[in-house]
Amino acid sequence: MRIRAEISSDKDRIHCIYGSAFSTEERELVANLAVNLLLEETKPKTLSFVAETEYRITGHIAFSPITLNDNNYKGYILAPLAVVPTHQKQGIGSQLVQHGIQQLSQVGIDILLVYGDPKYYSRFGFSEETAKNYIPPYKLQYPFGWQGLMLSDRPPAKSPVQITCVPALHDPALW
Repeated sequence: MRIRAEISSDKDRIHCIYGSAFSTEERELVANLAVNLLLEETKPKTLSFVAETEYRITGHIAFSPITLNDNNYKGYILAPLAVVPTHQKQGIGSQLVQHGIQQLSQVGIDILLVYGDPKYYSRFGFSEETAKNYIPPYKLQYPFGWQGLMLSDRPPAKSPVQITCVPALHDPALW
């Protein structure tokens, strides 16, 4: 397996990955998010990676920048992540997450946030405690899934910090 930066010609395959990996209720919403992040111009740049197994894209992950009302911190959010069902449980998702963490650490990002399964993301060091003072843009359906990981030596914010996401994440249904 190899991980590489996503390119625009990957968009149809990425859409299919989310279509196969998510439930009927979520698949179109999350697939569209992944494609919209690919097409959206952001500053700083959204980082998006695919996993290839035998020259076939089998996984995808995106990391988009967030704006914090406390300008002392630089942050990103991990969303979405998917692996085709036939390749799940083989470490592809974990390698995509670790690759992104490494890339963001190298460019001086302070915090990485995620809204997902705590059992999965805690293995990378994400915690609800780290994210508690970073206020998401919408009310969360599952507040326990809001987690953070400090990528620098800086401590997490001690008082509430409102975050703003890129336009592709401006949909309350995603939260």
